[in-house]
Amino acid sequence: MVDLESEVPPLPPRYRFRDLLLGDQGWQHDDRVQVEFYMNENTFKERLKLFFIKNQRSSLRIRLFNFSLKLLSCFLYIIRVLLDDPTQGHGCKELSKGCSSQNHTPAKIDWSPIIWVNRSLPLWGLQVSVALISLFETMLLGYLSYKGNIWEQILRIPFLLEIINAVPFIITIFWPSLRNLFIPVFLNCWLAKHALENMINDLHRAIQRTQSAMFNQVLILISTLLCLIFTCICGIQHLERAGNKLTLFDSLYFCIVTFSTVGFGDVTPKIWPSKLLVVIMICVALVVLPIQFEQLAYLWMERQKSGGNYSRHRAQTEKHVVLCVSSLKIDLLMDFLNEFYAHPRLQDYYVVILCPTEMDAQVRRVLQIPMWSQRVIYLQGSALKDQDLLRAKIDDAEACFILSSRCEVDRTAADHQTILRAWAVKDFAPKCPLYVQILKPENKFHIKFADHVVCEEEFKYAMLALNCICPATSTLITLLVHTSRGQEGQQSPEQWQKMYGRCSGNEVYHINLEDSTFFAEYEGKSFTYASFHAHKKFGVCLIGVRREDNKNILLNPGPRYIMSSTDICFYINITKEENSAFKKQEQHRKNNECKSFYHGPSRLPLHSVIASMGTVAIDLQDTGYRSSAGPTLTLPSEGRKDGRRSSIAPVLEVADSSSLQTCDLLSDQSEDETTPSDDDISMTSEYAKGYPPYSPYIGSSPTFCHLLHEKVPFCCLRLDKGCQHNYYEDAKAYGFKNKLIIVAAETAGNGLYNFIVPLRAYYRPKKELNPIVLLLDNPLDDLLRCGVTFAANMVVVDKESTMSAEEDYMADAKTIVNVQTLFRLFSSLSIITELTHPANMRFMQFRAKDCYSLALSKLEKKEREKGSNLAFMFRLPFAAGRVFSISMLDTLLYQSFVKDYMISITRLLLGLDTTPGSGFLCSMKITEDDLWIRTYARLYQKLCSSTGDIPIGIYRTESQKLTTSESQISISVEEWEDTKDTKEQTNNRNSHRNSTSSDQSDHPLLRRKSMQWARRLSRKVPKHSGKTAEKISQQRMSLYKRSERQELAELVKNRMKHLGLSTAGYDEMNDHQNTLSYILINPSPDTRLELNDVVYLIRPDPLAYVPNTATSRKNSFCNTIGQDTREETQL
Repeated sequence: MVDLESEVPPLPPRYRFRDLLLGDQGWQHDDRVQVEFYMNENTFKERLKLFFIKNQRSSLRIRLFNFSLKLLSCFLYIIRVLLDDPTQGHGCKELSKGCSSQNHTPAKIDWSPIIWVNRSLPLWGLQVSVALISLFETMLLGYLSYKGNIWEQILRIPFLLEIINAVPFIITIFWPSLRNLFIPVFLNCWLAKHALENMINDLHRAIQRTQSAMFNQVLILISTLLCLIFTCICGIQHLERAGNKLTLFDSLYFCIVTFSTVGFGDVTPKIWPSKLLVVIMICVALVVLPIQFEQLAYLWMERQKSGGNYSRHRAQTEKHVVLCVSSLKIDLLMDFLNEFYAHPRLQDYYVVILCPTEMDAQVRRVLQIPMWSQRVIYLQGSALKDQDLLRAKIDDAEACFILSSRCEVDRTAADHQTILRAWAVKDFAPKCPLYVQILKPENKFHIKFADHVVCEEEFKYAMLALNCICPATSTLITLLVHTSRGQEGQQSPEQWQKMYGRCSGNEVYHINLEDSTFFAEYEGKSFTYASFHAHKKFGVCLIGVRREDNKNILLNPGPRYIMSSTDICFYINITKEENSAFKKQEQHRKNNECKSFYHGPSRLPLHSVIASMGTVAIDLQDTGYRSSAGPTLTLPSEGRKDGRRSSIAPVLEVADSSSLQTCDLLSDQSEDETTPSDDDISMTSEYAKGYPPYSPYIGSSPTFCHLLHEKVPFCCLRLDKGCQHNYYEDAKAYGFKNKLIIVAAETAGNGLYNFIVPLRAYYRPKKELNPIVLLLDNPLDDLLRCGVTFAANMVVVDKESTMSAEEDYMADAKTIVNVQTLFRLFSSLSIITELTHPANMRFMQFRAKDCYSLALSKLEKKEREKGSNLAFMFRLPFAAGRVFSISMLDTLLYQSFVKDYMISITRLLLGLDTTPGSGFLCSMKITEDDLWIRTYARLYQKLCSSTGDIPIGIYRTESQKLTTSESQISISVEEWEDTKDTKEQTNNRNSHRNSTSSDQSDHPLLRRKSMQWARRLSRKVPKHSGKTAEKISQQRMSLYKRSERQELAELVKNRMKHLGLSTAGYDEMNDHQNTLSYILINPSPDTRLELNDVVYLIRPDPLAYVPNTATSRKNSFCNTIGQDTREETQL
């Protein structure tokens, strides 16, 4: 092998400054050659070209100098005209002796005033100097830009004009007698226009400004008009030296009158050369100006599409936010604008929309409304281009909202686009706050740097899960994150609509405790004490706090939490405290109103909160007053038939550690305190509490929940197929003790993690854990196999494959029809549906002949005309929590611009985040044993004094009575009409017989014959034929009316028999159309409790009060927690 080291020459010594001075012998024998690059640019011509043409800044200076030179030449021409007097000779004495003394007749033109002018020596010197410089510059630029064709350089119009204006002045240097020769220097205005265009182009190259085509075209049009007018003025004035001897002002007057097509005729040209010039200029104007206007109109239309620019001056003097979307729909735009401008302090903000697509026709019409045209600016461009971000002045924006396109088939691709937009904005404007909406949770960690992030699938599945535990949680969250004044439904005759609409105006607000009138007096007291008394006195619901030195929000930290003056309080109320006025009610006024305190069939008090334009007046109740006739909180006698003690303990200012009820949720004491059965023992040993060992995506919050001791094999997860471990093929064979929760989805995405975890949360008793069945396809056979006949809830997730329909609102068509089919087949099944568009909620559980639904439709239209943001709230499926749209949560991201805590509070309520010491959302049901509490205020006190729970609302279900419900009338109207027709026919027959008999009594012969005719008929017709026909018709009518339901029932039963399933559990479709449900958020303290009311609670974190020593099972409060956790909680 050849030795490579021997072939490598030694390295030469380095070139050092010492070697250059003292010399070094080694470098003389070095054979290296120094190579210089770009030698072609070192020539004299290339250096001149670099200075005059290639370099933007130096070229800009040359253009500016040339432009100034041309303007100076025009200015010198005007001075020469003003100093020249045509009546004092024309400077031609040296060439023509009698030119000035001859008398010319008007028929002949004296050409000498046109050819010769009076030019003073200093003025001549200045003009010659300007001409020399201009000619030299023109020749130099022509030489530098020469590309092989000399005629192309010579025949250019700017070069010819330069020769015409500069060469005659140079000739007068060598021929002084031609010093007064007329030279059309005013034509330099066209050269100035050419220099201005070049200067603007160099300016744009120097400052990298490319979006100024409109400005360029306007500038060119204005300069063209000025050049035409200036040329015409100077030409007419000079030619009329031989005619009317017009001044410059007269020429200006003549040109303006002529070009404006007015034509007074008081100033007209006299000689034919000036007339010819006018004709030429008019022809030139008719050709040049329409071309310029056409280009300007085209650019204006293009600018209307692209949106132009948001000026730097406006960005620095006004506040604006930027909305980045991939496609702008009218619903998204209106939701954003209505929610954004609902806050008073945002009225002076501007919204700059940056969208890569052309503006939609509907969006264009909306943005032309004066209310939005002065606030919203549409820019067509991409967030990935720095030029478009510069146009939007995003570096000066107060915030940037980046929304994903949920209508895309590939939601992952839509997230990728959102991520790139967020990266581009963060790179261009690092200090601009980012509000980002993402679709899939696995992509959330890419935008972790954003200030606020809302993941659609996280919130969607969490709300669907809580809807199975706490009914209508989706409606509760939707109403809390929407801005409303609570004025919806106040004109409705329905009492429930007034209550529901009034309570929907409650929102979450914050205030410092030391600055608050609501909570300042509770400093140093427990949280539950402050919450109860603030609700009792002011009607506000204190739900959480945040320490000054801590960023985490604590929902209901419990009775051990002591309020501090620096705490930030979060409360639910109609409006924030800053917009409220307070007045104290007099004692005698309350005594007078005591008898008529409750109003209407709902037994609600006359509401004391009066809403006005941004201000609420709250009547302060005297907490010390107790009516003798009203409900009291005094302790009753001990002796009761049922043994219950109907007393409510007072809420302590500071929790007593000796009497504070605690429990250890890490143990199994949360179950029933009775002796557990064998099944309970096996269930207890089957589950354990802990954190999930695996996370489906980066960024998921760890949640303490129930887990199996051993991992189940994947083959056992298939419910419809048996395996070697079990042979069950349907849900009935498994023998589940609790009812199922079925999830019908298109794919099993990572978002399902947020659906399963709330249903397996650690605070849920093990006896109440519902089995979860994931149904990826929902034909009838699969529905029956997975146990739909004995399911507690069925959750239908919107199909992603149908979101890209040709018509936007048709994206929900498949989901709506499938849910309607389920509703007809299994009407007793509780179905929870998620849709894409809120407007499609009116098709859920659709009944074409239901008058009550039609009345609600009219009410929705009226509320929308009034400008309500919650016009859809009165639809029965939405009010009952059976349907919601995830697009309604877009307002959560918009509200976070004003309320930066809203996303955190919503995540805590939904269980997406768990903060140590923070409570969770749950519910309890009012039973007959709980009606002794009577009012919501007493319930508030009972909960705060016993378990430390904070109630925030009521889910109420009412039955629609026949006398008041239009739906009942619409359902039974056909049957009533049929009965009415039958009765009318019978009555008509009887009346006819009576009238006939009365008439025949006066005519015996007619009566005898009619009786004979009746006997003959009675022999032919069987007896009681009328009654039999009536019975048959009634049976046929009832059969016709029930045929559809029977047919559906027979269809389901036949399929169940074919699949080998028992039909014993199939219900005969008890329709729930006679009930309606709605939510009352933070109702009045005097609201009466009703049977089957579901109360929403924020329960304190049990893990925050784990005792050091174990207590006995019966003495611990674990039993109370375990009982109260169930929906059938008894107080």
